[in-house]
Amino acid sequence: MLRANNIVWVDGPVGRLETIYIPAQGQAQGVAVLNHPNPTQGGTNTNKVIQTAAKALSKLGYHCYLPNLRGVGQSDGEHNYGQGEVDDALAVVAYAKAAHPEAQHKLAIAGFSFGGFVASQLVHRVHADKLLLIGPAVATYKIHSPNVPSVEDTLIIHGEIDDVVPLTMVTAWAKPQNLPIVIIPQAGHFFHGQLILLGKTIERYFEH
Repeated sequence: MLRANNIVWVDGPVGRLETIYIPAQGQAQGVAVLNHPNPTQGGTNTNKVIQTAAKALSKLGYHCYLPNLRGVGQSDGEHNYGQGEVDDALAVVAYAKAAHPEAQHKLAIAGFSFGGFVASQLVHRVHADKLLLIGPAVATYKIHSPNVPSVEDTLIIHGEIDDVVPLTMVTAWAKPQNLPIVIIPQAGHFFHGQLILLGKTIERYFEH
């Protein structure tokens, strides 16, 4: 039986992926895969933003998986600047669904910063019911598919004073796609001092 914050090892396309598992609270509603920020700047699956998102989704009944993508932490391979990490995340989705057949009918995909870019590409490869993009670096990396497909529930959360991924950049990307954006006032890229509000925002939006 998997336990809270247990480390599981997922077989990915270039080796094993070190993955944190946070179980669903209460009756399981689905599975979620959450992708970490830029590893070249220290981003891992222990990042506070992605952990906050996972805890919120866990409260809503999602079994949450937070992989260290290739070359990060104890995961095999080398960082591939978003080109191979989507394949890694896809492997984690398959693992999560197989581990929880009773909850595999609903899939949430999430990511923060670099992980938001990965998530935006992952939903082209697998059907998702919910898509959560937090401070997504969607215009920073080489885009395979610039737009995201229609997902039942999609939400972008962005800090008002983000100086890593400017709000104007994300707004310009989201507006033509009619994607909703929640702006956290006075929040920077890492949501310092705003993590509680971030978690509550996720819970409120995805609780139905």
